[in-house]
Order: sequence, then structure tokens, then C-alpha cells
Amino acid sequence: MKKIVVFGATGNIGVYFIDYCLTHLDLNEYQVIAVGRKNTDLFKKMGVDYYKVDLCSEEDFSVLPTTDLFAVVNLAGILPAYKQVVTPFEYIDVNITGAIRIMEYARKNNADRIIYSHTWADLTGYFGKTEVLSPNLPRKLPYKGDHAFYAISKTMICETMQYYQQEFGIKSFIFRLPNIYLYSPIKSYYVNGAEHPISYRYLIDRAISGEDIEVWGNPNAFKDLIYIKDFCQMLCGALVTDVNGGLYHAGTGVKTTLIDHIEGIISVFSPSHRKPNLIFKPEKPSIKSFVMDIENAKKDLNYIPKYSCIEYLKDYKDEMNKKRFDSLWV
Repeated sequence: MKKIVVFGATGNIGVYFIDYCLTHLDLNEYQVIAVGRKNTDLFKKMGVDYYKVDLCSEEDFSVLPTTDLFAVVNLAGILPAYKQVVTPFEYIDVNITGAIRIMEYARKNNADRIIYSHTWADLTGYFGKTEVLSPNLPRKLPYKGDHAFYAISKTMICETMQYYQQEFGIKSFIFRLPNIYLYSPIKSYYVNGAEHPISYRYLIDRAISGEDIEVWGNPNAFKDLIYIKDFCQMLCGALVTDVNGGLYHAGTGVKTTLIDHIEGIISVFSPSHRKPNLIFKPEKPSIKSFVMDIENAKKDLNYIPKYSCIEYLKDYKDEMNKKRFDSLWV
């Protein structure tokens, strides 16, 4: 049986991906194995083997399976959004050294492929200047702000994966991620060390309570909104495709305007007797418009986005009510 070892399984994306694999892969052919830092019995309840591994400890890797390894999925790492202060040394220890330990684990045990979640922050120089973001764009990294060294650390691993592919023949699949929309009980994040509400979570809460909602800047500015289950579809596509790898943009290829997103939130979450009033604030900052070029993902991974703005919001509401994975986060 082909083993798929998923690092970062206890993270926001990781647990949804494990769950998606269990319902979309042939479990007579593949075995999904979860790896994370937390003490949890959630995966045991899901029928999945779980190993607690600290990426900073080489010894911890000795507990992992070594036979029939097919794919290694690296969704682990330190993000500036989830920690008030992160030093360059932490990024080096976890995002660089830890990721190389994962690649060495894959190499030593003859894995066929490595799948890696990258950040779109390495395209910062295009934000607000180029609306269609192609995977073929040369990198333009930030060199100031909380995402600077984070993006540098992730970019080094992208380059290192190319080395492992050319030197050792391990297929390399890299996914460049904007925000991935998903339910978790976490409602805030850090920007340059300051805590801020997650904007769409804030809008959902106001819609639920029927409070007024401000529409900042240009209401027709747009984003490419990708829901977690569409992203999981992309990752699964990288597990079963016969191509040798590539760099793919997580997205839908669809432009969703700010006003359409807000009106969708109101239609899904607001009580019928208490709809929020919209207050337009054109003097406030606008979002930077972008849409992801996903053509190579469609071709290589047979990717077909399934979640429109409304469909993602409906499923989000369902996940919020079920709270299936809250034990990992609270």
C-alpha cells in the first residue's frame, strides 16, 4: 500500500486535507498518515495513524514509517500570522532546517514525490500592479515587514526542492497560496506584531448579529476566493497525477468582488428578520484586486473548482455548526 505522510496535519489546512483524503482517495491503494506537534486523539478517531514529531528534532523522525513511502506532504511551518513575534532563527529552524529534514526523510525512504505549501508573498512586488497572477511570474519578494523573512525561508525550500528533484529524481509539487478560506474557531491574526480580526470572520459575526457592515474602498475590487476543500482537491490531484511536478497557484480563476462577497455573507449568515445595513466608505483603503492563473493545475492535476462564493459560505456555515476539528484549536 502506498503511504502518504502528511506533516502539519494538526494545522488549519492539514486536518481538512487528511479528512479530504479519506473520502476522495482509494484507501485500498493509499494509506494516509498524519504527523504533527500536538497531543491529540482526533486522528485515531478518524482511523488514521498519527505520529507526534517536532521538526526541530532529528531524533523524532525515527518513529516514522520507512517502507512503501510514496508521497510526503509538507504543510508545516511557522507563519507570522499566528505568532506575535517570530525571529529569523525560528524560521531557519522550522521552515528551512525542518523542511530539509522532511526532504531527507523522503529521499532516504525512496518517496516518489514531495508536495509543499508555499506562500504567495514571494509575489509581493506585483500586488496592486498585476491583476492576473501567473505561476510563471519571476519572484518579487518583500524585504520589509513581517512576511519578509518568512517568504525568504519558504522560497529557499522551493529552490531546494528543485535540487532534490534534479539530483535525486523526487517529483516536486509546489503550491503558492493566498488566503485559504476555512472555518476554525480562531478569529484573529497578527500583522507586524499587532493583533487584528480576520476580516471575513469579522464580517460573518456582524452578519449573524445583524449589525451594520462597512464596505471599505472600492466595492468592485475583487479577489480570487479559494475554499479549503477546493485546495484539498488540488493537493489530492498532485498525489495521483503522473506528471513530474510543477508550481501551481491555489485559486479558482474567478473574480469575486468585495460587494458580492459581503452580500453572500449576509445572505448565508444573517437572520431573515435582521439584515445588516451596508455603509459604504469609499475613503477607506481598498483591497488589492487579483485572480490566480490556474490553467496548469487544470491540465496537470485535473483540477475543477467546485466552490463558488455562495457554496463556500454555505459549507463554511455547516463546518462552523459541526465544529468537527475544534479540539485541535481550542
